[in-house]
Amino acid sequence: MQTKAPNPISLLDKADTLPIIAAYFEISHLKQLYRQGWLRRGIPTERCESVAEHSFGVAVLAFLLAETYFPDLDHLKVLRMALIHDFGEIYAGDFTPGDNIPPEEKNQLERESAQHVFGKLPQGAQYIQLWEEFESGKSPEAQFIQQVDKLEMVLQASVYEHQGWGGLDEFFCAKEKISLPELQHLLESLVRQ
Repeated sequence: MQTKAPNPISLLDKADTLPIIAAYFEISHLKQLYRQGWLRRGIPTERCESVAEHSFGVAVLAFLLAETYFPDLDHLKVLRMALIHDFGEIYAGDFTPGDNIPPEEKNQLERESAQHVFGKLPQGAQYIQLWEEFESGKSPEAQFIQQVDKLEMVLQASVYEHQGWGGLDEFFCAKEKISLPELQHLLESLVRQ
């Protein structure tokens, strides 16, 4: 069962506000939406990473790695994609493989969420297109962010292990989905407790 924060957009009910403010309230929901995999492995809520914290970690890693190892990628696109890659969870929630939700259903729920948030913004169609590009994994930037997304999860699992939380072996299986040699090299140097 997912632990969901209250829907922040309800705070604006009957308020006359600008679309960007409404979108910000929706996006801020990710700060209060905990990553369900960590909660299910016993990480207490006061220590549990939120979806927003994960997205921040992905964006920082992507920025640093792209600048250092991947000069041919469009770095602005990489950063923008990293920042919005989890916006589908604003209304859909944070699903884990243990939820046994069919991939098509998960994708549809997340697409509806992203469209709801982005649809009110002047450049909304561009943001939706960028989010869908990430989801499809068809561009080099999308493939890179998908792998950095997995890398960040492995690194966070390592952080938790070093803080004394065990039983996180399943999160290290994500290494199998990382094929870029530069990212594999980083994982090889990771010291587990």
